[in-house]
Amino acid sequence: MDKFEQQNIIIRRIKKGRHGAHGGAWKVALADFAMAMMALFILLWIINSSNEEEKAAISGYFKDPAAFEDGKKVPSKWVIDLGGSPSVADNVAQTQTVDPTKVLNAEEIESAADAIERARLEEMEADFQDKINQSATLSPYKDQIMVDITSEGLRIQVVDKTNRPMFDPGSDKLKYYAEDILYTLAPILNSVPNRISITGHTDSSGTNNPWDAGNWELSAKRANSARRALSDAGLEEVKVAQVVGMGDKAHFDTEHPGSPVNRRIALVVLNKRTEKAIESRAGGYSPVEGDAKQDDVQRDTAVQKTQGVIQQLQKQRQDSKNPYDNPPDTKDEAFW
Repeated sequence: MDKFEQQNIIIRRIKKGRHGAHGGAWKVALADFAMAMMALFILLWIINSSNEEEKAAISGYFKDPAAFEDGKKVPSKWVIDLGGSPSVADNVAQTQTVDPTKVLNAEEIESAADAIERARLEEMEADFQDKINQSATLSPYKDQIMVDITSEGLRIQVVDKTNRPMFDPGSDKLKYYAEDILYTLAPILNSVPNRISITGHTDSSGTNNPWDAGNWELSAKRANSARRALSDAGLEEVKVAQVVGMGDKAHFDTEHPGSPVNRRIALVVLNKRTEKAIESRAGGYSPVEGDAKQDDVQRDTAVQKTQGVIQQLQKQRQDSKNPYDNPPDTKDEAFW
C-alpha cells in the first residue's frame, strides 16, 4: 500500500434534538384561573346587588350551614343549645309557644295563696298576743282570752270564768269588764283587712230555768250584744260578715257541757275561703274595698288565667299539627 494512500476522515457532528410537546397541563391551569376569576366577579356582583338582610343570610350560611336547608333557615332540632354552635340562637326561628312545664296549675296557685294567707294569720296571731300582754285593760283578763288559728281564720275567744262571767245568768247584757275587753279589741280588729264573724255560745245548763228564753236565742242575743259593743268602739259595720248564735251545740270543753268555758263569744278574723263561702249564701256580697278585695281579685284572676292556659296547651299538644312536634312554616322567609 502506498504510504500516500488516502485516509478517510470522519467528522462527528452532534445534532441537538427538538423539544417534545408540552401536553395539555397549561390548559387546566388556565381553566382554573378563569373559573376563579369568574367566581370572584359573580361574588362581587352579588354583594353589590344584595341588601343588608340578604347579606346577613349569606353570612349566616357560611357561619352555620346546618341551620339552612334549601337556602332557607330552619329551626334547630335541638331543644337545648349546649354551645356547639355560636350562631344557633341567631339562626333558629322563634315561636311564641309557652313551656307547659313552667306553668303552675290552679291547685298549686291556690295552695300557694293559702300558705301565704296562713303566714299572714300567724303574724296576726303573734301581734294579738303581744297586744293582749301589753294592754293594761286586756292583760288582767288574758286567761279568759284565747287566740288560735282554725280552718276559718284567726279566732279570738272571750270565755267565762267561774267568778268572772261575761253575762249574768240568762242575760244578754255585757258585764262592764267584758265591754272593756271588746272596746279594746275593736281598733285591733278594725286595723286588719279581713272581715270578722261573731259567734255566741252557751253551756248546757240552765235550760229548765223559767226565765231562760232558750240557748239558741240567748247565744244569738249575746253575739249581737258583742257586735254592738264593737260597733260602739268604732268597728266598721261592713267589717262584720255574720253574727251567729250556736246555743250549746259547739262546746269548747266537750267532756264537761256545763263548764263555764263553754259560755263564750268567738271573734273570727275570716280567711278568704270562709269569707267567700259566707258571701255565697246571699248570692254574692260586695267585699270590703281595699287591699283584701284587691288581693282576692288578683288571686281569682291568676287562677282563672292559669286554668285557661293549661287547657289551651293541652289542646295544642293533642293537635296533630302542634308546634312542639312540627317546626313553623318558613317558606316565606327568603334566603337572598
